Amino acid sequence: MIGTLKDAGINVPEGFATTAAAYWRFIEANALQDRIATEIGKLDKGLTNLASVGGAIRAMILEAAFPPELENAIRHAYAGMCASGAAAVAVRSSATAEDLPEASFAGQLETYLNVEGDDALLAACKKCFASLFTDRAISYRETHGFDHLKVALSVGVQKMVRSDLAASGVMFSIDTETGFPRSVLITGACGLGETVVQGMVDPDEFQVFKPLLDEPRLSPIIEKSLGAKRRKMVYGEAGSTILIDTNEDERRRFVLSDEEVLRLAKWAVLIEKHYGLPMDMEWAKDGESGELYIVQARPETVQSRREAGELKTYMLKEKGPLLLSGLAVGDAIGAGPVCRLDSAAEIERFRPGRFWSRKSPIPTGCRS
Repeated sequence: MIGTLKDAGINVPEGFATTAAAYWRFIEANALQDRIATEIGKLDKGLTNLASVGGAIRAMILEAAFPPELENAIRHAYAGMCASGAAAVAVRSSATAEDLPEASFAGQLETYLNVEGDDALLAACKKCFASLFTDRAISYRETHGFDHLKVALSVGVQKMVRSDLAASGVMFSIDTETGFPRSVLITGACGLGETVVQGMVDPDEFQVFKPLLDEPRLSPIIEKSLGAKRRKMVYGEAGSTILIDTNEDERRRFVLSDEEVLRLAKWAVLIEKHYGLPMDMEWAKDGESGELYIVQARPETVQSRREAGELKTYMLKEKGPLLLSGLAVGDAIGAGPVCRLDSAAEIERFRPGRFWSRKSPIPTGCRS
C-alpha cells in the first residue's frame, strides 16, 4: 500500500518488514526445525497436552538468538526510523502458509504497541515469531490440516499512530453479517485498536453504501450505532500499554465524524480494488495531527468464501434470558453445553461437542 496507494491519498505509517525468508533463516540458524517437529509430534488427538507442547516451542524460540546479519538489518532499519522521529513503533505479525494462499491466521498472532529502543524491538520481533505457536494457532492449524512447518511469519514494524489520544478500529469492505458486497462496515473505539481487535469493548459501528461514495453531494452513511466504549487502551510507562475507563463524554460521542467515515470508506474501496477481493483493514486516527491512517490490511475470510448462490436462513424458535451480546461475523445458531474458560491457557479442559465461552467480555465480531 505504501508503494502503490500513496498517490491515491491513503495514509500508511512509515516502517519496514522482515521477510518470510528472514523467519526461515532464524529457524535454520538455531536448528529449530527438527526440535519443533519433535514437539508437534507429541500432540495427542484430543490436544489435551496442547499447553505444554505450545509452551515448549515458544520457549525454544524466545531463547534462540537472531543471526547477526538479521539482527544488524533490524537495528539499521530501526535507526533510520528513529532519525525521522519514529522511535515508538508498533510490531505486527503477518503469517501465511506457502502452499495454502487462502489460509488466514488473522487474530491468532501477536501485536506489540508502543515499543521503543533496539533491544525492545528485537524482543518484540522474537515474540512475534513465537506467536506462530500459541495454543490457539496450533489448534487452528491442527483442525484445518495445515502443516505447522510450512507456515512462515513476517514482522511489520510501523511508526506508532497516536490513536491513544484519539480512536482506532477495524473496517471491512463487505458486510460481515450478510455478505452484501456493496457495503463498507467500520467499527471504532477510543484509544489504541487492540481493544476492538481483541473484542474488549463494544465499539461504534458505521455502515456505508459503496455505489454512492463518488457522488460529492451525497453522504451515503446508511447506519450509525453508538457503542458503549467503556474502556480504552493508552500508553503506559516504559513502552507499555494500559487499559483505563473512558469518561462520559467519550462514551456519548461517536469516535469519527461523518466526513472521516466517508474518507475511510473510500479508502476501503480503493484497497479492495487494489487487491481484487474483499478486505479486512485496521485504521487509526492520530490524536496529535488529526490524520487518519490504515495500519493493516488482509483478505476478509468469512463472507467472501461462501459458495456463490448459497443462502441460508436461521430462525430461533425459542428464546431465553439474554446473557451476552455483541457484533457477529457471519450468522448461525447453535445449542449445547458450554465450556467456560478463563483463557486459551485452559484449552485442555475443552471437550468436543461443547461451545467455548470466556469470562471476559464477548468478542465484538472483529476476531470472534
